[in-house]
Amino acid sequence: MRLDKGQIEVVDDAMAEVLRHKTPAERICIGFNLWISARNMLMTYLKKTHPEWDAKRLAQEVTRRLTHGAV
Repeated sequence: MRLDKGQIEVVDDAMAEVLRHKTPAERICIGFNLWISARNMLMTYLKKTHPEWDAKRLAQEVTRRLTHGAV
């Protein structure tokens, strides 16, 4: 396992083995659930940091951040 500037993520060997036994649909579901979790955490953070923002503004900022400004 190398941890340097050229590698941004490391998958534990045990986790890699678990993922190898998942179906493609199960892996997509895991990825989608991770995305939903990240979205929810970001929404919670922004609500706490910017209580003056309405729901539309919060949704816009979450979208902007998750798409790196592409939307």
